Amino acid sequence: MPPSPTPPKLAVVVANGITGDSRVQKTALAAAHAGWDVTLVGRAAGKKPEHSWLGPVKVVRLPVGNRMERLVNARKSRGGPRARLTQWGIRDRAALDQIRDAHRVWVREQTTRIGHLAATPLGGAAAVGLRALVRAGRGAHRLRLRAYRWEQRRKTTGTTTGDWRRDWPALLDLDLAFGPFIEELAPDVVHANDITTIHTAARAASRLRARGRRCAWLYDSHEYVAGIAWAKAAMRSAFPAVEREYIHRADAVVTVSPELAALIRADHRLPETPAVVRNAPVRAVVGAAAGRVCVRTACGLRPGVPLLVYAGWLAPDRGVGTAVEALPLLPDHHLALVAGAPGAGLTALLDRAAELGVRHRVHVVPYVPQHQVADYLAGADLGLVPFHRMPNAEHSLPTKAAEYLHAGLPLVSSDIRATSEFVRAHGVGEVFTAEDAASFAAAVLRATADRDGLRKNITDELLDGLSWEREAKTLLRLYSRISGKTPARGTGGGPYWDAEERAAARGGPAPEGGGWRPLGATPVRLGLAPANHAGQLAAFATAITHRREGVSAEVVKHRSAGRRHDYPADVLVDGAALKNLDVQLEQVRRTLRRYTHLLADAFRPVFGPLNGTSIEGDLPALAQAGVRVALLAHGGEVRDPGRHRARHPYSLFRDAPEGYEATLTRLAARNRRIAEESGLPVYVTTPDLLLDLPGAVWAPLVVDTGAWTGTRPVMTRRRPLVVHAPSARWTKGTERVLPLLQEYDRRGLIDFRLAEGLPPAEVRTLVRGADVVIDQFAIGTYGAFACEGMAAGRPVVAHVDEESVAACGIRPPIVSATPDTLGAALERLLDDREFAVRTGHESAAFVREHHDGTATAAALDAFLSS
Repeated sequence: MPPSPTPPKLAVVVANGITGDSRVQKTALAAAHAGWDVTLVGRAAGKKPEHSWLGPVKVVRLPVGNRMERLVNARKSRGGPRARLTQWGIRDRAALDQIRDAHRVWVREQTTRIGHLAATPLGGAAAVGLRALVRAGRGAHRLRLRAYRWEQRRKTTGTTTGDWRRDWPALLDLDLAFGPFIEELAPDVVHANDITTIHTAARAASRLRARGRRCAWLYDSHEYVAGIAWAKAAMRSAFPAVEREYIHRADAVVTVSPELAALIRADHRLPETPAVVRNAPVRAVVGAAAGRVCVRTACGLRPGVPLLVYAGWLAPDRGVGTAVEALPLLPDHHLALVAGAPGAGLTALLDRAAELGVRHRVHVVPYVPQHQVADYLAGADLGLVPFHRMPNAEHSLPTKAAEYLHAGLPLVSSDIRATSEFVRAHGVGEVFTAEDAASFAAAVLRATADRDGLRKNITDELLDGLSWEREAKTLLRLYSRISGKTPARGTGGGPYWDAEERAAARGGPAPEGGGWRPLGATPVRLGLAPANHAGQLAAFATAITHRREGVSAEVVKHRSAGRRHDYPADVLVDGAALKNLDVQLEQVRRTLRRYTHLLADAFRPVFGPLNGTSIEGDLPALAQAGVRVALLAHGGEVRDPGRHRARHPYSLFRDAPEGYEATLTRLAARNRRIAEESGLPVYVTTPDLLLDLPGAVWAPLVVDTGAWTGTRPVMTRRRPLVVHAPSARWTKGTERVLPLLQEYDRRGLIDFRLAEGLPPAEVRTLVRGADVVIDQFAIGTYGAFACEGMAAGRPVVAHVDEESVAACGIRPPIVSATPDTLGAALERLLDDREFAVRTGHESAAFVREHHDGTATAAALDAFLSS
């Protein structure tokens, strides 16, 4: 078929968080390399969408609510007409207790009346009637309670309806989150991964077709849905049901093994056998990370200690418990568990290891990016596939088996059919009886004794047949077949198999030229961590690696839960996860074994809270590992509030929230002490900080001058557009100048825009089209926003004090003003438009000279040459 004039669109959809799912990542990267415009869609951990880039692939994580799940479950709780009758007036157990007490009160009141009536001459007949009423009331109450209990017993039996919408309504919530996004994207192909996205892909494609937009979709069945031992009866009912409803509507079906393909075709009577795309490793990247990542090193074990490794999910049916039970029979062997976040399964395994006295030989180590897995695992001796005998495990070679083989590890597999047959046919390992610890131990001892012989059978021919490069070709042909579209050309060069995810604002460009040279085999391997304020670490990395050939860099961002924006970074570390020891140790390993130099910003610890709340606690380990460290300050972490108040009548500390100044005073004093006592090189990004750290070197803020170039001439509007974008009002002196700006807007002198809480991309659009940019009046220097305004060629109004100018020896072309003189400064720009235009031109030239990264890289030369 002829190539498409524009890249066809592909949406790769998965219901998990994407991270750690190597199949969907490799699928997206292979398609992007082939020339498809790829968007990878997954589930966000929080309540807001998350946007990032994986090489050339746009990554979007969407929040998924639970409204439909709650609605359906509430309806279930209420039940049908019979349930409404049997549970009339009883919402829950608390309501039942209230009704029971109310009945007791009623009975006590009536029996009291009966006793009173019986004691009177004329009350005997009334007492008899009242006794009959009480008996009837008690009988009705008992009947009501029996009916309620009977209905509750029926509810707890776990009955299912066979309708996936009622049995597992979370699928409806997923469709509400993903469906509208896919339809807005309007892809040519939707690739639905796993059973949890089949309905969303089918519905989105159908809705697009109803609008006249051609959209094909395929279902990628990673597992045999009917053979999984689902944890809940509702799942056992819902997932096969949703597969039955939609699989025949798919334009193509894909799965992971020939055996599974045959089962799926037979079960659903499909007209053709599903295509087979094994989840195999990328062979081209094996060896690229050798020496940088190693599971043995992560365990802290010396060479020669026998090491077994299991990588993957730790559910009971994965059989890792068998390996733990067998460790007492293998006194020389250690076990590495490559696992994600700690969970109940891991806790149970470690508890059992402690009971058996082998906990010291069980090591929990973190995941690594998918392109480093084989090199990471290569430090072990044997790879484990200890699965229980369950239908889903019998029919395909698991991903981990191929990963072990690419790492050069012989396998120790349970007698699940597909894997054990493969192991025996190729002579690449040993087989044991599933769930039998003695059999497992015997197999491990045989494999350990014959390890070299087994490794010889892991041939190039075998590995070529288990490579993603080979498997991806099937997918790419399938995309073109079902869509009728073929990309004109690929991206050029090799695929981005080693791409690591970088955050980006929605709609922002991909980090081209990657921004910076990724960490690699260069004389200087620079880590930049952990704050990345306003994206400055990313900008520094780009500036340095573009101007120094022998430097590669990695930017690490410790991300707080309350963040509003994420800037580009190689590694995003969740702030909440940093409380976990395993995540802290992962940062230690990342830093000590891979960097020659570290630029630590904001005086924050790079290992998380492992050694305290500042970089000071991490410095001994960094020094011992030979990592050269420099400190980078941006502002409040070293600025002395008392000294600043004395210099500035409108100091930001006069408007700071209650308690904030005292906190910053302690923090800044501590950090200035660290800077002085450590003897390390210290850099500051704004000139005024040279007054607080006299021994520091100014490394100017870096601005992407091309990205901020203005979109229209300055001051050509009748009402000039004036933009002010405070990150926090008190830090900019906003409240002191806002009334004047709003008054000028009401009078029609300016068109004023207050840009608060906007994504960086939207702020950039406003600034590039503005006539005047208003920065700060509370600090006395110029920062990132002023540099961006100047880069756009806009005149910038801000307060710049003479001491800061003298400290750095350079005067910026900023229109300096205080809250008291802002009106006069604005009126001069409005009255003398030639002056405004000239100031804009001078501003752009100033930023190109001092803030395009050249001066910054030069400032860091001495550190990077050490």
